[in-house]
Amino acid sequence: MNRTASTLFATLLASIAAAGSALAAYPERPVTMIVPFAAGGPTDQVARIVGEHMSKTLGQTIVIENVTGAGGTTGITRGAQAAADGYTIMMGHMGTHGAAPALYPTLKYDPAKDFAPIGLAAGTPIVIVAKKDFAAKDLKEFVAKMKADGPKLNEGNAGVGSVSHTTCTLLTSQLGVKTARVTYKGTGPMINDLIGGQIDFGCDQIVSVAEQIKAGTIKAYAIATPERSPALPDLPTTKEAGLPDYQVSAWNAMFAPKGTPADIAAKLNDALVKALDDEGTRKRLLNLGAVIPDKAGRSPAALQKLVESEVARWTPVLKAAGISAAVNPAAATSGTTPPAAGAPAAAPAAPAPAAPAPAK
Repeated sequence: MNRTASTLFATLLASIAAAGSALAAYPERPVTMIVPFAAGGPTDQVARIVGEHMSKTLGQTIVIENVTGAGGTTGITRGAQAAADGYTIMMGHMGTHGAAPALYPTLKYDPAKDFAPIGLAAGTPIVIVAKKDFAAKDLKEFVAKMKADGPKLNEGNAGVGSVSHTTCTLLTSQLGVKTARVTYKGTGPMINDLIGGQIDFGCDQIVSVAEQIKAGTIKAYAIATPERSPALPDLPTTKEAGLPDYQVSAWNAMFAPKGTPADIAAKLNDALVKALDDEGTRKRLLNLGAVIPDKAGRSPAALQKLVESEVARWTPVLKAAGISAAVNPAAATSGTTPPAAGAPAAAPAAPAPAAPAPAK
């Protein structure tokens, strides 16, 4: 009996030691980060910037895999169903982990329950924009125009469930107006038609519109954050411009599949935090117009709370507006063709496409 007990005890100790060694060695091979949107977009740029520095910290390459479709939920669904071993992570955002439950009745994941949150990577403020000759010189005149002529105004968005779609829905809901929605297959064609004057206005992330605003090809009325952005320092906030209740920012955050060991999740969070503390990484994110989360906002617990609050925020707004991907499939209503992704489906995290420097 004693010999048997000793053998079992030795086996147990060996198993514990092996498990500890495996965790200590993580990662032993490249880590795949699923980005649920096309290469070159805001989420992809943030993922590549932070992923490049995280690769250095982890000692293994983070490979970006762009898995597009269904407002980002196709890629996130794949990530949620991956092995919970730390070798598949995801860069989610406001749509995939906030608006999706209201938009997709058959969504195959629960944003608040089916993931191991790693940490918030960046916020991307929303800007209210219009064609350059839109007949309103400031936000107050824009709001007045919306209330007077809403149904006659063409509101562009990048697809059902996109950031531009949900944030403009919030705007029109707060103003109590209806507009003529024009839905595109992506941000590129929407911005192209805004520049060309085929649509009147839209709402989008600063990284998508800053260059055009600076070039004067589109008009900007306000940024929907408490403080002005260093990337567009002359652009007033919505509060300054007379619309204090319209405060909204998109965000990007890192997730792993539910059940990922706590030690591995902690290593990933540590690598993310170190990336956000790195001067070079911070500069590149700020050049995009992104907002870097403070230290308290980078924890897994803070991200979990954010996801829960975002689902609670967007569900009533989108349901009240009668918006659902099941009855409003995304389709281009313009002849504009989206630009090619211009990158392979899977590629190591690398410097993001060049972004305009902050305005002096």
